[in-house]
Amino acid sequence: MSKDEIKNVSRAAGVVGFFTFLSRILGLVRDMVIACFFGSGMTTDAFFVAFRIPNLLRRLFAEGSLTIAFIPVFTEYLTTKGKKDAFELARVVLTLLTIIITVLTLLGIIFSPWIVRFQAYGFGDTGYKYELTVLLTRIIFPYIFFISIVAFCMGVLNSLRRFAAPASAPIFLNIGIIGAVFLISPHLSCPIIGVAIGVIIGGMLQVGIQIPSILKEGFVMIPCFKFDHPGIKRIGMLMLPAIFGSAVYQFNQFIGTLIASFLTEGSISWLYYSDRITQFPLGVFAIAISTAVLPSLSTQAAQKETDQFLNTLNHALRLTFFIILPSMVGLIILGKPIIRLLFERGAFDANSTLMTYRALVFYATGLWAFSGIRVIVAGFYALQDTKTPVKMAIIAVISYMIFSLALMGPLKHAGLALALSLASSLQFILLIILFKRKLHVKGLRPVLVSAVKCSSAAAFMGVCLYYSSSIWFIFIPCNGLWNMITYLFCQIAIGLSIYFVSASVLGCSELQSVAEIFFPIFRKIIPYRKITAHRKG
Repeated sequence: MSKDEIKNVSRAAGVVGFFTFLSRILGLVRDMVIACFFGSGMTTDAFFVAFRIPNLLRRLFAEGSLTIAFIPVFTEYLTTKGKKDAFELARVVLTLLTIIITVLTLLGIIFSPWIVRFQAYGFGDTGYKYELTVLLTRIIFPYIFFISIVAFCMGVLNSLRRFAAPASAPIFLNIGIIGAVFLISPHLSCPIIGVAIGVIIGGMLQVGIQIPSILKEGFVMIPCFKFDHPGIKRIGMLMLPAIFGSAVYQFNQFIGTLIASFLTEGSISWLYYSDRITQFPLGVFAIAISTAVLPSLSTQAAQKETDQFLNTLNHALRLTFFIILPSMVGLIILGKPIIRLLFERGAFDANSTLMTYRALVFYATGLWAFSGIRVIVAGFYALQDTKTPVKMAIIAVISYMIFSLALMGPLKHAGLALALSLASSLQFILLIILFKRKLHVKGLRPVLVSAVKCSSAAAFMGVCLYYSSSIWFIFIPCNGLWNMITYLFCQIAIGLSIYFVSASVLGCSELQSVAEIFFPIFRKIIPYRKITAHRKG
């Protein structure tokens, strides 16, 4: 992998990560607002079930399988045939996509009662909770239409190495929901319906932000009905298995929601809130890196540059683990005060904090696997191999069901979180083994060595944070909002300092890549010549 490609991938990951960071911050604000206004009771359980159904379809048909199947083929057309032919393929895809998702949306609205019965069987098929969930599902279901258009635009723009607009889109979903809670919900007899309306408003805003960017690239959004286009068949062949394989994490949560509906009321909400916190580092870093690396891997695969392909994937995995491993340790050590700061107010009480933290600990233990899967699966898809990931996804789903049934008794809702981590760990290990066999790679020793170094630095950071937190609580109370903010800010600063110093002592080369990610920020602070001189040195 050339130095220029490393910089391109790292900077692209930085752009995606920056906007994803803003989105996750607003997402946490969104969840704080929902937690404050609605707590973790019946109405929030109904909303999260209703929201999860189109969210699952989003992963299955839109951002998951569509993007993953579209980018490698579209990139190959760009590389070998040019922009004109590639855009013609994109127009056909957009036309066919619009027809399919329109039909799917209408069917979803019509069959919402049966969908809810399947998704949350424990809610029963009568009563207010069930009827409310059905109503919310019908309101939210059209979101799949808007997010599918967003996913298409993201595929085109990312292939053209334009990452800012697609990465910023989720920000507007959060804005729509937050605005609806304050401006729509107070005027309704059932306020939670306002949140569902906010989802639709957010979807419209997401589409609106994509259109100018894709038109600027020269794409004309005029229907093209050449459904016999050879590229369509190739995308379809890749997309069919990817529909399941790319969404195994969401599908496991679907199963988890079904099982959790039989547990204590609030279990679904506790799992949701803990998952939202886990999704923060996963989205900001792991998903950002996998999103940024897929176009590069697809280009190298199209040009048959196997060595460069392996080096790019190697770099992406090492960078992912370098960032995710300390995040995992930090969530385990600081999880409870983070939950208290974000959610413990209004209807969200101390018991909700404790229950959410129990799930968070077990979600966090699998963060390394969740992240690694995103990157290694991108490698398979760049090679236009969607069959291997789907086979491993099936094994992961079966494993998750077995682990869930075994652990939900002794650990309740937390057992479902642990089951997901165990199943994902198994899935990642199997994917690595099969990837090595596919490309006849002797080993991924650099990734393993880097992971050991990062794990050592993260473990040392965790020990220091544990004792630092204990000492802090002896001398300084953390009962007020600002005291809690100060505590977390100081602990995070201490943790990052210890981790980066430890990583430097251990010789982790990923430090330079992290600098590349944040280079646009550093350049404003540190003179460019100093940075250049440091690199040459």
